[in-house]
Amino acid sequence: MILLDILTVVGLSLGTLILIFAALGVARFPDFYSRLHAAGKGDTLGLALVLLGLMATAGLSLVSLKLAFIVFFVFILNPTATHALARGAWVCGMRPWRASDEPFLQREGQMSDQDRIDVVDDHTGGA
Repeated sequence: MILLDILTVVGLSLGTLILIFAALGVARFPDFYSRLHAAGKGDTLGLALVLLGLMATAGLSLVSLKLAFIVFFVFILNPTATHALARGAWVCGMRPWRASDEPFLQREGQMSDQDRIDVVDDHTGGA
């Protein structure tokens, strides 16, 4: 019984710590892609650890089976959604921040209309 309690505390503590660091990354990173990376990775791993800690508390039951399904779907859907958001931002013309960019002069997503049309044409086959 003590082993399950230790696994619960470790899972919940590490998961919460990772979620806090992911939130700090979202607040501190300079551009959309860095923030998306922090949110996607941190949310997936943090939530999985929290749910695994809860599974250790529930023991072998229907509740732990449901939590296992949630962990499975989180591991499948979070990276997919993160990739879709990043791909959509790239196609719409948002470019990553560079260290040479002045933070106060940076305008995320600034492309000319013709550049945006060229990018969309490249991804749609020129339709």
